[in-house]
Amino acid sequence: MLDVVNPQSFREFILEDFEQSRIPLWTLNAERPVGDWTLQLLWIADQTYHALPEQQGTYAFTSPRLRPQAPPGVTARVLGPERPDRFLADSDAGLRLTSFLDGWDLSLNYLYQYHNQPALHQRIIPGPAPVVEITLRYHRTHLLGGAFSRALEDWVVRGEFGYFSDRFFVSADPSFADGVAKSRELSYVLGLDWSGLHDTFLSTQLFQSWLPDHNRGFTQPELDTSLTFLMRREFWNDTLSAEVLWISNINDGDGLVRPKVSYDMQDGVSIWCGLDIFYGEHDGLFGQFNDNDRLLLGLEIGL
Repeated sequence: MLDVVNPQSFREFILEDFEQSRIPLWTLNAERPVGDWTLQLLWIADQTYHALPEQQGTYAFTSPRLRPQAPPGVTARVLGPERPDRFLADSDAGLRLTSFLDGWDLSLNYLYQYHNQPALHQRIIPGPAPVVEITLRYHRTHLLGGAFSRALEDWVVRGEFGYFSDRFFVSADPSFADGVAKSRELSYVLGLDWSGLHDTFLSTQLFQSWLPDHNRGFTQPELDTSLTFLMRREFWNDTLSAEVLWISNINDGDGLVRPKVSYDMQDGVSIWCGLDIFYGEHDGLFGQFNDNDRLLLGLEIGL
């Protein structure tokens, strides 16, 4: 919920390694202790945003959740993004307070930013062959949130919440002239990790997003719910690792399953094999890639 400072590459949807998918920003970062807390201040004048897939790319967005659907006989044309370009006025700023109190890791977060995901504003150009022009525009939002975690013997309990003052979504309601609907958004995630079995790690998470200003035109559900489950097991003195990650969207009934096996041949050299398996209807968040399952083989050499 709160890892929104750095934009992300979605060229391969969410399949790229999470850390490698993050896009670095030029940032001024200052930290100092304040009693039992640590205060972090950020100022970001770098106007870099999410890297979205090409329109004809393998993982181009086609779900009605993410992309407007042109009526029959109407051509859709995506224009270049309108990026904020004022060095000071369009910069982002935020702060975070972190502390460890009575066994709890705690944080309080605030960020004033242009949301990294653009809104898709639409304009219909009438004529014998009507065209819908889609313009990508970035909008300001205030993010207020927090996080907590605590280790309890073999268990770790953790969670995050975030409140966005302004979020913009695709709308199918014709009363929205530009095809964009606006709402506040309250999101949270609750996680539970267990490592009580030797060489085994289990983790499950519940994600929910609530749009209090939701109406019938939103293509995003009013309450959107997802679940994740991760199981990882080490073998042969930690040289062989097997894991499976399952992500499921409850609203659409679709999801993604990612089994992976890796083997450390020697220090700094490992080989691995993995699968990315999508399932669900093509109008769902994950089901839109139902035809894009893939097998991956990798060799990693540490320098």
